[in-house]
Amino acid sequence: MCYLKLGDTENSLRDAEASLQNDKTFSKGLYQKAETLYTMGDFEFALVYYHRGHKLRPELQKFRLGIQKAQEAIDNSVGSPSSVKLENKGDLFFLSRQAESKKVKPKLQVKAPKKDQKQQSKVGPIRNEKTERQLLGELYVDKAYLEKLLKDEDLIKSSTKHGMTVEDLILGGINYLDTRTEFWQQQKPIYARVRDRRLMQQRWLPERKRKPSEVARYILKSMEEIDMLLTSSCPEGSCKKAEHVLKTIEGWSEDEIPNRNELIGNLYSCIGNAQIEMGQMGAALQSHKMDLEIARENDLPDAVSRALDNIGRVYARIGKFQQAIDTWEEKIPLAKTSLEKTWLFHEIGRCYLELDEAAEAQDYGEKSLQSAEEEGDVEWQLNASVLVAQAQVKLQDFQSAVTNFEKALEKAKLIHNDAAMQAIIIALDDANKDFIEELKAEQRAERLESLRDYDYDDEYKEVEDAEDQQEREENKQKEIEKEENERNGRREEEKEETEGEKGEDYPEPHQDLPE
Repeated sequence: MCYLKLGDTENSLRDAEASLQNDKTFSKGLYQKAETLYTMGDFEFALVYYHRGHKLRPELQKFRLGIQKAQEAIDNSVGSPSSVKLENKGDLFFLSRQAESKKVKPKLQVKAPKKDQKQQSKVGPIRNEKTERQLLGELYVDKAYLEKLLKDEDLIKSSTKHGMTVEDLILGGINYLDTRTEFWQQQKPIYARVRDRRLMQQRWLPERKRKPSEVARYILKSMEEIDMLLTSSCPEGSCKKAEHVLKTIEGWSEDEIPNRNELIGNLYSCIGNAQIEMGQMGAALQSHKMDLEIARENDLPDAVSRALDNIGRVYARIGKFQQAIDTWEEKIPLAKTSLEKTWLFHEIGRCYLELDEAAEAQDYGEKSLQSAEEEGDVEWQLNASVLVAQAQVKLQDFQSAVTNFEKALEKAKLIHNDAAMQAIIIALDDANKDFIEELKAEQRAERLESLRDYDYDDEYKEVEDAEDQQEREENKQKEIEKEENERNGRREEEKEETEGEKGEDYPEPHQDLPE
């Protein structure tokens, strides 16, 4: 529907046909195709699809209105069936009338010589001036100006830089306005245009007091359209619509809208959400802060909670995780349901994880898991278990991380989330490897510790005893050697004394020979 609102009928029709390819009874696809065909001027085909939708969903008013406006457009184009009179003559009178009309129509489409076109334009318009003025609106003045220019003989003979004559340009503009006039008459009858204009003037005159029912209906319809545009991936249209409604409501008094300030805050919130989807984070932050300011000024706790929620989302999107944490922690006392707490705790934990504060991330992950179990929401139990496991990996508590990843894997199987299962299996495998490495490291440390204890108690004493024994033996050996030396000394002395007693005149035999 966004393509249709932007005037891109080709893409709108392509989307509608794609949505009907697998399910021919898809009511939204039927309605979009009917609306697109109607906008393209194919009123007959549009009527067919309006009827199909009405047959499938008779309770929807939009199909009834579509049938009515398509039938009305067809009547305006070719005339009402009651205007065609068939004569019961048994001949081909009616067919000859059709043939005659077919012969006349091509003549209107064939380009005549310039003078004939000029002469034709000077002739009064086909429809009366009042009707044409109402259909063209402000463009009627332009057409009158162009027709006036045709009367200037010197002007229409001149040429432009591209070789086109001014007369051709003027006639082209007049033909375009004639075509648009015919289309607008088919699109919406003149009486409907007048009626709508009169109703709008009566409804929104400043001096006229609006009825509460009119105000409520306008607000409800506008808010539904804003939400519908945002959920259908058309944030630009949603933002523009919300800004327009905001401007309108700001001009109303509190007597006409008792909850005027609350509604204005809500519109700022809608604008901010659309700006988030468009990537305009700075503008979105300002819009949600306006919502928060209005909520606090008017003591609206639910609106304060909503604004804090959205402000935290913006901070998280732009990487300001500490600001997001501070904002969301302020919202915690305002959270009412377990499901709201689950989401809130999970998001705070994710921010702590991004800041590498794993202990706080684990704490909030466990709080999120507890709230999810209270709510009985399996999907949020899955998300919270994954968060806790990731925090435990950063804390190097691999055994606990493996346990929580296994729990998360079971939850993913319950809700048939294949993408989550694949991601968890990969993370579980990594955690298992780290856990095994941790076990090996612990075993190595234990062995080293036991070896150190054993060396100190036994081997170290043995070494000391061996060293003492060796030292004792060395000392003993030294004493033995000392005693031996002393004995040898005494022997030498005794020998010398004995030789002295024998006399010096009798040398020992072979004393000159070397020993």
